[in-house]
Amino acid sequence: MESKAGPSCRLVFCLLISAAVLRPGLGWYTVNSAYGDTIIMPCRLDVPQNLMFGKWKYEKPDGSPVFIAFRSSTKKSVQYDDVPEYRDRLSLSENYTLSISNARISDEKRFVCMLVTEDNVFEAPTIVKVFKQPSKPEIVSQAPFLETEQLKKLGDCISKDSYPDGNITWYRNGKVLQPLEGVVVLIFKKQMDPVTQLYTMTSSLEYKATKADIQMPFTCSVTYYGPSGQKTLQSEQAIFDIYYPTEQVTIQVLPSKNAIKEGDNITLKCLGNGNPPPEEFLFYLPGQPEGIRSSNTYMLTDMRRNATGDYRCSLIDKKSMIASTAITVHYLDLSLNPSGEVTKQIGDALPVSCTISASRNATVVWMKDNIRLRSSPSFSSLHYQDAGNYVCETALQEVEGLKKRESLTLIVEGKPQIKMTKKTDPSGLSKTIICHVEGFPKPAIQWTITGSGSVINQTEESPYINGRYYSKIIISPEENVTLTCTAENQLERTVNSLNVSANENREKVNDQAKLIVGIVVGLLLAALVAGVVYWLYMKKSKTASKHVNKDLGNLEENKKLEENNHKTEA
Repeated sequence: MESKAGPSCRLVFCLLISAAVLRPGLGWYTVNSAYGDTIIMPCRLDVPQNLMFGKWKYEKPDGSPVFIAFRSSTKKSVQYDDVPEYRDRLSLSENYTLSISNARISDEKRFVCMLVTEDNVFEAPTIVKVFKQPSKPEIVSQAPFLETEQLKKLGDCISKDSYPDGNITWYRNGKVLQPLEGVVVLIFKKQMDPVTQLYTMTSSLEYKATKADIQMPFTCSVTYYGPSGQKTLQSEQAIFDIYYPTEQVTIQVLPSKNAIKEGDNITLKCLGNGNPPPEEFLFYLPGQPEGIRSSNTYMLTDMRRNATGDYRCSLIDKKSMIASTAITVHYLDLSLNPSGEVTKQIGDALPVSCTISASRNATVVWMKDNIRLRSSPSFSSLHYQDAGNYVCETALQEVEGLKKRESLTLIVEGKPQIKMTKKTDPSGLSKTIICHVEGFPKPAIQWTITGSGSVINQTEESPYINGRYYSKIIISPEENVTLTCTAENQLERTVNSLNVSANENREKVNDQAKLIVGIVVGLLLAALVAGVVYWLYMKKSKTASKHVNKDLGNLEENKKLEENNHKTEA
């Protein structure tokens, strides 16, 4: 490969440049860059061990080289050649990657990385492609209106500053407009700025309109090539007035929304598909055979459910050309029985019903004290916890803002009910007496003590929840006492009493001590008595043995005396 070198080049480089070798396997390599970005070109050569230096050049159209960057492998220094168009735009890294900032169209060239050793020059070429995204296309010089059966210029679609040049396409309602003689005429032209080398594309559209083009959007797009491939930019829509005689009447309901509810205000708008449009129409309301003459709008205020029906409008001079629309006025009624504030007695039954009447199926939600209930409330026997604020709420999901709600404030009253309990402290020194009270309105609790004893705590009360609470006192009675708990509200006064004996545990302790002393004394007396009895027994035994024989002789004599006495008496 032959290359030209300037007189300032080094001798060895000048000798070797003509023998530069294109590394096998390195074909054409292309770097795509966006206009204004930084172009990055890797060298794509393995750096040889005996490398002297690396250089970059680009080739002119006639093939002559222009050297732009030099880097020594030993001194690690970088030098950039004085090329005006690349001044202050180049950067050469240690691995000989060349970067060119602020990409321009003129940078589209063939660049070559050269690695030079003592005996060889290796080259790797890179082709640079620069792309410039065009401006968003605009439809300019728009026609004020189009007329049926007339070929007329609709406007120009223009897109600027593109590279390379792009193509412009016209669309009607999103569909491509193809040239058709006498109906669609397209004229395309492009211009290149000699300084920036950027293109401006313009496409003019001549179009014959029909009545189908009313409110039809026209757009255009520009298709261009960028670094990543083909892309497209779309213009904003343009809608043109189409002039033609009225052939059809349409009616609209404003504001446009999915549903109308009672109390809404609406406007009927009648339109003819001709242009200029008719200025007056006849409006026909449900149940009224005669039309009401008005401009193209007619307002209806405070709509009611009986206003549901068909609404029509027609031309003044051609009543057969008529349009109609069906309007449904949605409604929602809610009846809660009972409602407001209701006072009942505990145990009473209270049927509750929430009746809904609506133009379509409605959802029903029950709330108690701002908490959603799983089902509607039903009271066969009222409890205090049933009291609260109940709300029945209903809504039509499809109709925005159509909601109704009614509330029931339930008060459950009851006369005071008392239950008293007693609990003895494990130490036996005190007793806790609790007075459980149930009733509404909240009963006031009062204690009365008959007898002597110290009251440790008389005022401790629990929170009042669901009509229930308790009051307790702690007492250490010195004798039997009677505690009386009195609960009173607006309905009744209830009294209950509880007898509390003196400290039984303390008595039991004293009795046990006395019992132990008695047992000990008894045992001592028993031992003493046993000793005396034993002593007497032993003494008596000795005396008896001495008189046995004497007693036997006396016995014989006594028998003989008795026999003699019997004989004498006989």
